[in-house]
Amino acid sequence: MIALPAVNEITRPYRGLSVQEVDFDLTEAAITHYLAGREVYRRTSFLALRRKDRTALVAVVKESSAPLFSPVVELRVLALPERVAFIESPDTDVGNATALATAAQAHHRAGVLAYVVQGRYQHINFIWDPRPIPVRLTEVVPPWPPKLFAMAQQAIAFDEELPPIELQLDAVDITELAQRNPASDYLLPCRGAGTEIAGRVSFLDTRPADRLNWLMIGCTRSLEFHRHFYDDEPDRIDICPAATARGPGELTLAKCCLIERGTRFEPGAAVVPWGSNLDEVREALRYLTGVPPVSNLQAGSDDEHQRA
Repeated sequence: MIALPAVNEITRPYRGLSVQEVDFDLTEAAITHYLAGREVYRRTSFLALRRKDRTALVAVVKESSAPLFSPVVELRVLALPERVAFIESPDTDVGNATALATAAQAHHRAGVLAYVVQGRYQHINFIWDPRPIPVRLTEVVPPWPPKLFAMAQQAIAFDEELPPIELQLDAVDITELAQRNPASDYLLPCRGAGTEIAGRVSFLDTRPADRLNWLMIGCTRSLEFHRHFYDDEPDRIDICPAATARGPGELTLAKCCLIERGTRFEPGAAVVPWGSNLDEVREALRYLTGVPPVSNLQAGSDDEHQRA
């Protein structure tokens, strides 16, 4: 028997979903009569059958995937119209699970399991029982928006192998830390953040000539710089995102300036360099969500029908 789709399952690639208009009532008996033995395209695994504004979702098994078309030898009606929502969302990339889940959440309806989305270029895909995976992203702010958060959004938007992900920002706010720890002088790692703090502020990247009695808001690398510049250690508030506590079962993406290149993988966490690139962020998200690294993906091949 054909199994029900897994939570968050989508058709990859979405040419595996065939959308057909029919002129009969979308009952299980009528759908079975219509599809049993019917030829379908060799890449078709699912069909969205539509009658007016009602949609049913069906999974099929073909006799063979070798010929261009092959008869259906097994089918399962996954969801009748009461359990299917058809969504028109012109800006949605239907090859992307997070984009599909976002569209589904915007049109959530109690009892619906399958969300069939007509999106960009009028292409169509479905997502089954969407439940985005929460990933806590710990980042130092300002600047706003946080760079790592924006990079993670970019990676999610272009990597179609990722499951739907819900990024949850856990901000390490330098301004708030200063407010909670008042001092006459502060030492911050660099000037680029645009931080506004009440009090006199010096910046470690300028190597201040005078060593003041400051409170340093910085990470371990900043502390190493301070030791080198002044041969001592200041009072300090650690802002390393990778050092923040996380709850049991949480998935965390963070960055650490002690990592020069590549990604550090830990149980439930991935840590990228402070100056990370999109490839490193992408690999971190794949690790957290159980998707194989890009290097393990199958190489492309021509359609044998084109070679004939």
